[in-house]
Amino acid sequence: MKQVLDEDLAYEILSVVEEVPEGKVATYGQIARLIGRRKNSRLVGKVLSHAQYFGDYPCHRIVNHCGRLVPGWKEQKNLLLKEGVTMKNDTHVNLKLHLWNC
Repeated sequence: MKQVLDEDLAYEILSVVEEVPEGKVATYGQIARLIGRRKNSRLVGKVLSHAQYFGDYPCHRIVNHCGRLVPGWKEQKNLLLKEGVTMKNDTHVNLKLHLWNC
């Protein structure tokens, strides 16, 4: 059986993440759709949780479909605020203003 996650797939995901512009956010589902794997948003999250092993990518710009930040990653909010991203509340990005239109 073929392994679902390999290094080429990880770099494919990360190359899309790298395209998200400063001041914008994308969702895990958006990234999955852009690489042709519509139903693999959790796979995208798994790759992003290990992104530090592949290089320096703006993973802080990726949120869930509701705009929720990653639980337990306190730096994410500060990184987004520095880029001018506004929050709807303490844990959710204002997607209406900052969702990447790709």
